[in-house]
Amino acid sequence: MQGGPEICMAENLNPMPGSNTGSRSNIFMKDGVFLTWDDLWVTVAGGRPILQGLAGYAHPGELLAVMGPSGCGKSTLLDTLAGRRSPKTRQEGDILFNGRKQALAYGTSAYVTQDDALITTLTVREAVYYSAQLQLPDTMTKSEKKERAEMTIREMGLQDAMDTRIGGWGAKGLGGGQKRRVSICIEILTHPMLLFLDEPTSGLDSAASYYVMSRIASLNQKDNIGITIIASMHQPSAEVFQLFTNLYLLSSGKTVYFGPVSAANEFFALNGFPCPSFQNPSDHFLKTINKDFGKDIELGFANGIPTEEVIDILVKSYKSSDIYQMVQKEIAQICKQGGGALQKSKRRSGLFTQCHVLTRRSFINMSRDLGYYWLRLGIYISLAIVLGSVFSHIGLDNGSIQARGSLLMFVATFLTFMAIGGFPSFVEEMKVFERERLNGHYGVTPFVIGNTLSSLPFLAMVALIPGAITYFLPGLHHGYQHFLFFVIILFACMMLVESLMMIVASVVPNFLMGIIVGAGIQGLMILVGGFFRLPSDLPKPVFKFPLYYIAFHKYAYQGLFKNEFVGLTFPNVQAGNGSSPTITGEGILKRTWRFEMAYSKWVDLAILFAMIVLYRVLFLIINKN
Repeated sequence: MQGGPEICMAENLNPMPGSNTGSRSNIFMKDGVFLTWDDLWVTVAGGRPILQGLAGYAHPGELLAVMGPSGCGKSTLLDTLAGRRSPKTRQEGDILFNGRKQALAYGTSAYVTQDDALITTLTVREAVYYSAQLQLPDTMTKSEKKERAEMTIREMGLQDAMDTRIGGWGAKGLGGGQKRRVSICIEILTHPMLLFLDEPTSGLDSAASYYVMSRIASLNQKDNIGITIIASMHQPSAEVFQLFTNLYLLSSGKTVYFGPVSAANEFFALNGFPCPSFQNPSDHFLKTINKDFGKDIELGFANGIPTEEVIDILVKSYKSSDIYQMVQKEIAQICKQGGGALQKSKRRSGLFTQCHVLTRRSFINMSRDLGYYWLRLGIYISLAIVLGSVFSHIGLDNGSIQARGSLLMFVATFLTFMAIGGFPSFVEEMKVFERERLNGHYGVTPFVIGNTLSSLPFLAMVALIPGAITYFLPGLHHGYQHFLFFVIILFACMMLVESLMMIVASVVPNFLMGIIVGAGIQGLMILVGGFFRLPSDLPKPVFKFPLYYIAFHKYAYQGLFKNEFVGLTFPNVQAGNGSSPTITGEGILKRTWRFEMAYSKWVDLAILFAMIVLYRVLFLIINKN
């Protein structure tokens, strides 16, 4: 390496506590996982390469940092090594664990995503403990799982924030660095031997970044257990940079440098790109190989050589260097020595435990999140009071026929339509579900069961309280059996809308588009439901067959109208010439509304509940794939 003023200040600093700058320790040879990859290519449709012939290794007890400018392939490399590569890409080359081609079993590895997908209403203790109950086997007692959760929280330095809510939009809670450590806590509960982290310091200040990374580095020094840690990094500070053992620099999917952190400065200096004095080496490396902005505007940087040429020089120099030859020898040595097969998949909690835990966790989230049901309940009560006032003392005269129909239509249409109000909260819950499902914590079935069971009390409350106001203030059909049927229909419709929005959430990428799509689907169902246009007058292609029969509003309208009109009589304003002075509710349903009277209101209710089951099963099938 060149001496004098060109040497980077950070080079001569002593290693920070928790850094791993030496060679691997023999204590890790038996228990750890050695990861190697050789001639690794990843391409997308059309043959465009994302990763080009990469080779490298990761040892137990060491922290490997993958760095490079945006779009260089850091996340793709991490996803490929972790077995989470997109199905739209194609992979070539060898990825070996302990010198063997073998799949990563549950509990062997953990992956911490860049975004902190956490349930914001839970405290740190609750979030980690619920996750421990889901991930750890039923052979462990609740006290053992609780002890594991609290020990993991202390390891990540969160003991003072155990009872603080995570917080999110509209609610104060943890800071960014603390949320990142909660995400890490959740993923290391099973004591994985491989830990992948996608930009763990993204969005954090330098102090929070160092604290997070120092905690990650310290995991390798606990109980002499060697964890293989690979992290993609955006732009680490000088202190964070010294925590790394090895550095993998990428640019446009090519290897610029792979080797010890301590030798990176020398490699760049020998190729004519020394790190200036008092500059963070990671800043210098990224500035040198970032071609997004072309040649640096500062006079004399990289001797005025275009960035493309700089990258080409470094890539060729690395391929012909002694470091590259050592890497190839190390890969061959690991493959030759081999090692034990990865442990079989660790046992998770059983289906019953998963359903129970997810139901409890979801219930707590719904009860604390004002936007999930409480705000909707307040709006429903306000609307119910207005409805009851507008239609008060509806009576049994001939004019009440149209009034009753309008009231019931509003209830079945607009009150149920507003059930999409909880969609944003459900989308946030879906993000947590996607992360936990990809990491193998549980499957789709327990999530569907847990979400369904936890929502039942809230939906019953939202249907019962506004339903009672809407029903008794106007004085609809007397008899508690009619009132209960009215509430059950309202409950079923709300649950149907929520089931529909679950399907939308699994298909549409964000909540704003989801609300638009869900509103559009419901609007179409309302139009063909049989009220605004009588069933016999609907155009038969598409609107009558099949939309009229698959729109749940058809069965909601018919159930509510049968419940209200059957058994009532009204004055016949056209009486005369021997015609009856009264008209029955059944006659009104047949002649005015043209409803199907061949079956009772209970069949309509049964169809609504069957559609709820169908929608939830569709959600399950979509997310199984």
